[in-house]
Amino acid sequence: MRMSKEHEHNMYDYEKIKKEFKWEVPEFYNFAFDEVDERAKEYADKTALISVDNSGENAEKHTFEELRTLSNKFANTLREKGIKKGDRAMILVHRIPEWYVAMLGMMKLGVVPIPTPNLATPEDIRYRINRSEANTIVTDWSNHQKIDKVRDKEGMESLNNFILINSEEEKEGWHDYEKLMDDASSELNKDEIEATKSEDPLLIYFTSGTTGKPKMVLHTHSYPIGHTVTAKYVQDLTPKDTNWTIADNGWAKAVWGKLFGQWIVGATIVQQNITGRFDPKKTLKILQDYGITTFCVPPTIYKMMINEDVESYALSSLRHCLSAGEPLNPDVIDKWEEYTGLRIYDYYGQTETVALVANYPTMEVKAGSMGKPTPGHDVEIIDDDQNILGVGEEGHIGLKVVPERPPGLFKEYWKDDEKTSGVFESDWYYTGDKAYKDEDGYFWFVGRSDDVIKASGYRIGPFEVESALQEHPAVQEPAVIGAPDEIRGKIVKAYIILNEGYEPTDELKKELQEHVKEVTAPYKYPRQVEFVEELPKTISGKIRRTELRDRAEEEYLKDHDSLPY
Repeated sequence: MRMSKEHEHNMYDYEKIKKEFKWEVPEFYNFAFDEVDERAKEYADKTALISVDNSGENAEKHTFEELRTLSNKFANTLREKGIKKGDRAMILVHRIPEWYVAMLGMMKLGVVPIPTPNLATPEDIRYRINRSEANTIVTDWSNHQKIDKVRDKEGMESLNNFILINSEEEKEGWHDYEKLMDDASSELNKDEIEATKSEDPLLIYFTSGTTGKPKMVLHTHSYPIGHTVTAKYVQDLTPKDTNWTIADNGWAKAVWGKLFGQWIVGATIVQQNITGRFDPKKTLKILQDYGITTFCVPPTIYKMMINEDVESYALSSLRHCLSAGEPLNPDVIDKWEEYTGLRIYDYYGQTETVALVANYPTMEVKAGSMGKPTPGHDVEIIDDDQNILGVGEEGHIGLKVVPERPPGLFKEYWKDDEKTSGVFESDWYYTGDKAYKDEDGYFWFVGRSDDVIKASGYRIGPFEVESALQEHPAVQEPAVIGAPDEIRGKIVKAYIILNEGYEPTDELKKELQEHVKEVTAPYKYPRQVEFVEELPKTISGKIRRTELRDRAEEEYLKDHDSLPY
């Protein structure tokens, strides 16, 4: 097994660390004060944040001390406007330093930020403001017109503070961020502010809503402590590292990979303000030019990068590569390792949690496996009645919350008691995902509970079929669902976006079907294959399989009186 380059790994002994790990959650805690400001004392001149522009050629750097001062200023601007602890504030900002300044300033006051993806539409924004009753919005020039389109509509009545970053001209009804910051004091006395308890609300994420309207995931101030395991053990970070996680600032992946755990450890964070089409050449150049040591991106980005001349870039600083959220194609893993000498490590978690299961650079990796549970998390495969299942038995991925509730687990789906009670049963949190465990304790993902296909008596996980399809060179992106069938009840159907150079022919359909039979099992192959130009997705990029299922059912009902189930 090839490991990451010479380094004293944090996960030096999995069994020992897992057994001895203890959470330490104080009664009062504030990430911005207790971590970022403390790093400013420890590492006065150390670069905390490197913000690269879209060209990849220019970068702005901030030390921990500069972030401490700037976040104090922003906190003071909010205080002057009467914004206080417990108030909600939407933050819709691109990958620029101001996002960090605003987030940290809000946290210092106990204001609850609602990070929102830049792909959010005006109606997405209105829905979120209405549900959260936010009184403040912080956005940048490229997004502000979305808000203007709906600011006078029903559901936006709670908003009364509009803050605009990088304003290109004076806009009526908006406060200019730069002017506010110029006028604000950089002094902020922590003792004069109502302290935040670990159990107080920290931030709200709206879930992706793959099966309905997005839910509000409420995390408390203990949440960053939970991400200690994400940064220290999964990402293997130390203060010497420079970490780059590519993620929109509105996604939970942003705080997973470029905020909480990284600055608790004391590492440097890199972000690039990507606008327009993703450019793998720029990504490789940034990896080279900024001495990136740890790197985390979705598999699709790795897939684009290996089609470039990777070996022509000097990537000697890079030592640990990670991926999460989608099937990892073995061919991509092998090629990346061939080009860089580094394996890609997969891991698993949710918007509601921190990293729960992972592969570590000191352990054997089983291709396709999620790995083993992270320290501080008792994760098992359980059935509907909270019984722990045996080796090879498919069930729910469950996280034990008794006797100790891990600090990285969300508090609740805010304002939705029914949804909250639906995922907490007895001593367990049900993730809504299905998997099984092998004889060595490795977890293997099957799919979302709602997405598992029951066809001809078999239970088929779409993840495995999609992973098999992803290996074929013709496939750019697949989505697999259970479609209605008169004889079998349900069959496996694949929607496929093709790579350039491939034509959607019957011959290619057959080739893909045979490919899946060979890679997985004959009964798992997609009996229907439909080539499409695009797939329905949430604003965070997740495939809306429920929409594809509805589409398949509508097609079926054109020729039949009713569904076969």
